[in-house]
Amino acid sequence: MAGNSNLASAMEAKQDEFYTQLRTIEDELRHYRKHFKGKTVLCNCDDPFESNFFKYFALNFNKLGLKKLIATCYAGSSIAGTQLSLFGDDTDEERRTPYKAIVTTVHDATGNGGVDMLDVAELFRNGENRLEKLEGDGDFRSRECLELLDEADIVATNPPFSLFREYLSTLIDHDKKFVIIGNQNTATTKDIFPLLKENKVWLGYHSGHTLFEVPDSYGIPDFYDKTDKQKLRSNGYVIDENGKLWRNLGNICWFTNLDIRKRHEQMILIRKYRPEEYPGYDNYDAIEVSMAANIPMDYAGVMGVPITFLDKFNPDQFEIIGITKTWFGLANKVYPKQIQVNRQGKRSQVTKLNDGAVIKVAVPPEGKTYYIVEDDFYIQTYPRLLIKNKNPEVAEK
Repeated sequence: MAGNSNLASAMEAKQDEFYTQLRTIEDELRHYRKHFKGKTVLCNCDDPFESNFFKYFALNFNKLGLKKLIATCYAGSSIAGTQLSLFGDDTDEERRTPYKAIVTTVHDATGNGGVDMLDVAELFRNGENRLEKLEGDGDFRSRECLELLDEADIVATNPPFSLFREYLSTLIDHDKKFVIIGNQNTATTKDIFPLLKENKVWLGYHSGHTLFEVPDSYGIPDFYDKTDKQKLRSNGYVIDENGKLWRNLGNICWFTNLDIRKRHEQMILIRKYRPEEYPGYDNYDAIEVSMAANIPMDYAGVMGVPITFLDKFNPDQFEIIGITKTWFGLANKVYPKQIQVNRQGKRSQVTKLNDGAVIKVAVPPEGKTYYIVEDDFYIQTYPRLLIKNKNPEVAEK
């Protein structure tokens, strides 16, 4: 899908300035309100006056009952200081100075009868809240930012896509609670999958295509017709009525270790196991379940399900056994001298078949990639989670 390829391209190009819509944040964080009362929240990848994460927590400071809100800005942010002047400096260099914002009170400082970001800015100017320049560049791995991390109870942010795995590892190493945005495909990596398997991390409420504001410098490729809005949107680009550029990225989800109601919701299973409907893998002791909705209620063995199953995973109902990746070590067979036949019929020597779940077939599928090993035909699935139903329905005798 276009959104997935857009995300992969962004990660490869180290394009990490993707700014989350306030609506996206509100839709997710409304499920976590009980966790924030009396807590210190850190947004350590967010320019305070440009980030909607900071805006959400600042404007809901009293409603959530926060103790403290901390945000940091990193050097080089292309939009830092473009909406509100913080230090009274107008130079480009000063606007991009990394700093930390510490909020301990939010009220009507301007006397207009309500509370908005102008009040938050005024509370910095009059000294009721603190706004201080950082010594370093604001990188989340720097000493001063790690000290702020240790002070926080919960972290909420959209970390750089290219550094997501390192960022999450840092939160785990510092024993922090968090709710952060990332790419669901990272769930299949060596760094992230063990955390999911061991129930140290799980998915939040929302996943799928998500719209982010991006700097104009990211641009739209020249081969696109800029006036064809529908074609641009279908390829992940949106230009709004104010001329701002947005990117629609696929496979976006929320990662958290805060307990939420969704995590305890039981999947309703309606299918029963029939061997002819659930082929077994040739290289894993498991059956193929191509859709989570098709998980059989009465199967006690290991099942391979799509990564999207994580969005429905209840640790009381299922157990994650492993993943169909070579590095995990559950494969019981490898395939030497394999030939890949792509959709156009082109043949080539590859080793791809050894990384993933494989199904042996009598007849090669038409118009799809398949493999040949010693005159036998095989197809390969996308990465599969290997799971077991903890309480399968007992078949009637």
